Amino acid sequence: MKVAILDDYQNVALRLADWSGVRRHAEITVFNDHVADHSAVIERLRPFDVVCVMRERTPLPREILRQLPNLRLVASTGPRNASIDSQAATDLGIAVSATGYDSTPTIECTWSLILASMRGIDREAASLKAGGWQMGLGSNLRGKNLGVIGLGNIGREVARIGVAFGMKVIAWSQNLTEDKASAAGATLVDKQMLFREADVVTVHLVLSGRTRGLIGAPEFALMKPTARFVNTSRGPIVDETALIESLQAHRIAGAAVDVFDVEPLRPDHPFRKLENVLATPHIGYVTEDLYRTFYGDAAATITKWLEANVTSA
Repeated sequence: MKVAILDDYQNVALRLADWSGVRRHAEITVFNDHVADHSAVIERLRPFDVVCVMRERTPLPREILRQLPNLRLVASTGPRNASIDSQAATDLGIAVSATGYDSTPTIECTWSLILASMRGIDREAASLKAGGWQMGLGSNLRGKNLGVIGLGNIGREVARIGVAFGMKVIAWSQNLTEDKASAAGATLVDKQMLFREADVVTVHLVLSGRTRGLIGAPEFALMKPTARFVNTSRGPIVDETALIESLQAHRIAGAAVDVFDVEPLRPDHPFRKLENVLATPHIGYVTEDLYRTFYGDAAATITKWLEANVTSA
């Protein structure tokens, strides 16, 4: 049996989990780089019986799955993976498994980005390292309006922390009720009011057909010129072109983004150069603690599957 671990950017998968059970039955190959072209993905994965994927880094649509005749198990990290065509996997007899998850890293990363953006931490740190000193003025959180889009497991905690900072929290999502908003310390408002009133807008929605492109030029046009936009959810929820245009025209003060339409971010992307953008490489969930859960659960699942299938073979 052959097992592939994909997109292990930090080369930590084998260190953070016990793979001895897998090694008893299979050969493990770890790929630290990322390939995006479908033909390259197919060529890389063709020999493998089991593939362990890190979240949505390498999508597995039907077009790819049907050209992997040896593949019998996809061990995906996290509770869900929208980039895997689950129906195609079922049709082709490929099992798909999930792992445990913890929202804490993304909640903490969101607040890291909000604080860094409001205080210009990235620019001040870069100035210091370049031999300079203070460059600008930061802004307080206390007394400001925090607009939270989506009050699920992550958004609810982000809202709670906003209250602790002394912010007024307003919230909106398509199915949000007054009771749920109140329980998180927030006030339910409509979408337009949230964008008009918020000093910081932060997005916490699951990417789906109804949330794709949910935020675009009309919403950015409503925002204060002093407001900031934060996205640690999924890139395609936001019209990326509209956000870039708003930032280039300085219609909003800035953005802090951890997710993008296409990942990894291409070298010439505007987010890499705009001075009013704090961009991070989708690190919201990237902590040692959560990776131990991801890879530990994946290794245990693959071991169990191998033991059952090697025995049956």
